[in-house]
Amino acid sequence: MGLWGLAIIIFLLPHMAQMTENFPGFKIRITSKGLELLKLETQKFVEEELGGITMPEMHGMNGNLQYSITDIKIKELNLTADLSFQPVDGLLFDVQNSSITLNFQRRVIYWLFQDQGAINASAEGVYINTTLHLAKDDEGRLKIANVSCDASIAKMKAKFGGTFGRVYDFVATFLTTGMRFILNRKICPALNHAGLVLVNQLLETIPVRAEVDSYIGIDYSLLSDPVVTGTSLDMDFRGMFYDLQNESDILENYSPNPVLNEYNHMIYMALSEYFFDSGLYSYFKGGVFRMHIANERMPKDLEMLLRTTYFGAIMLLNPALLDAPISLEIDVTAAPKSSIKTSGATVAVHAGVRVLLLPAGKSPVQLSSMTMESKLNAKVYMKDKRLAIQLDLRRFKIFSNQSALESLALIPLQAPLKALLQMTIVPLLNNYTKKGVQIPLPDGINLVEDVVKYHEGYITIGANLHFRSGLKELIEKTS
Repeated sequence: MGLWGLAIIIFLLPHMAQMTENFPGFKIRITSKGLELLKLETQKFVEEELGGITMPEMHGMNGNLQYSITDIKIKELNLTADLSFQPVDGLLFDVQNSSITLNFQRRVIYWLFQDQGAINASAEGVYINTTLHLAKDDEGRLKIANVSCDASIAKMKAKFGGTFGRVYDFVATFLTTGMRFILNRKICPALNHAGLVLVNQLLETIPVRAEVDSYIGIDYSLLSDPVVTGTSLDMDFRGMFYDLQNESDILENYSPNPVLNEYNHMIYMALSEYFFDSGLYSYFKGGVFRMHIANERMPKDLEMLLRTTYFGAIMLLNPALLDAPISLEIDVTAAPKSSIKTSGATVAVHAGVRVLLLPAGKSPVQLSSMTMESKLNAKVYMKDKRLAIQLDLRRFKIFSNQSALESLALIPLQAPLKALLQMTIVPLLNNYTKKGVQIPLPDGINLVEDVVKYHEGYITIGANLHFRSGLKELIEKTS
C-alpha cells in the first residue's frame, strides 16, 4: 500500500468510527426541578446521618477542678442546605451558616464539692461542602465513585448553669474547643460513609441486566459516565432487549440518537426505535410469534368460512377429509419493525399463513399458503415505574403464495382474519407488553404526571418524581 492509500485510510478512520458508533437506546435526564425534590430528601437524610454521630467522653483536671463529660449526643440540627449540579463532577451538597445543638452529662468536683447534670451546647457557623462524584462502574451501573468533603465549625458555645456556674465557665472554653475539634473530624467521615456505602447501596437496586419475562431480558447498562451541566444530569443507557436463550444474538443499533431538549419536568426519558426493535427481535428469536389456531382455539365462524372457501380444494383432494379439523398457522417470517413518527408509533409485521386439515392419525394436509402483511398502532404509556405498550391492529392484507387467482378468492377472508387477529392474537401480544418493563430508577421512586411525545425516530416521556418513603427508609430496606 502506498502513502496515498495510507493517507486515505487515516482520513477515513474517524468517519468509520462514527458510522459504527452505537447511540443509546434509552436516555434519562434529571433536571433542576428534580433536584429540588432530591434536595429535601437529601437534607433529611444528611440530618439523620449526622444525628447518629457518636462522640467520645471527655475527662480532665485543672488544679482542684476535676471534670467528666459523658453521653454526648446531637440533639438538633438546623441546616440551611442546597443541592446543585456540579458540572463534570456530579452533585454538590452545600450547607452554609447552620447550627448543631448537643446535649451531654457533666460531673464536676471542685475541692470537696461535687455537682452533676445535663448541659446543652451549640455549634454555630457550621459549613459543609460535599461533592458527590458520579460515574459508571464496571457493570455499567451508576455509582458515587468518590466524595469530596470539607466541613468546619466557626464557634461553639456551652451554657453552664447550677451552683458553680462561674467555676464551670473557667473550663467552658476548653471543653467547647475539644468538642468543636471532634465534630469537625466526625462530619466528613459520616458523609463519606453515607455516600459511598449507603447511597451506592440504593443505586444497586437499579436494574442493569434483568429478566422481563420468560423469553427476554433488558440491558440498562450505562454506555458512559453521566454528563453533568449546570441545569441537568444526562445518562445514556444501552436500552437493549435480548433473548434469554441466546444472549449473544443481539440486534445492531442503527437508530438515530434520541434528543432531550426540555427542562419543565423533573425527569425526562427518551426511547429510540432501537429500544422497541430489539424487544421485537428478541421475542421473534424466542419463538413468541409462532401461533397455531385449531380445535377449541378456532372461532366457529372463522372455521365455517375457511371450510366454505376451501370446499372445492378439499373435495378435489379427498372428500373423506371434509369433516377433518381445520387449522390456521401463523409464522412471523422476520422480526417486526417499529416506526416512530410525530403522529405516533406503529409496528409492521410480515408473516406466513397456512391453512391445514388435520385428519386423525395422518399427517396434516395443506390447503393454502399465504403471506400476511399487517401494521399495528403502538401506544406507549407509563404504569407506575414500568413502560408499557398497547397494540391495536391498523392494517391487514393477505396474498396467496400460489396464484393471483387465489389471491382474489382470499378477499372474503380479509375481514374475518383481521377480526381473528384483533380478538385473539393482538390480546396475546398485549399480554406481554402490558406488563411493561421497569425503567432504570432506584426502588421506592415512582413517576407521576407523565407526558408522552412522539418525534421522528424516538419517543420522549416527561414526568415528575415521587418518593414513596424517605431516602433513609429506602436505603434501610435495601440492607
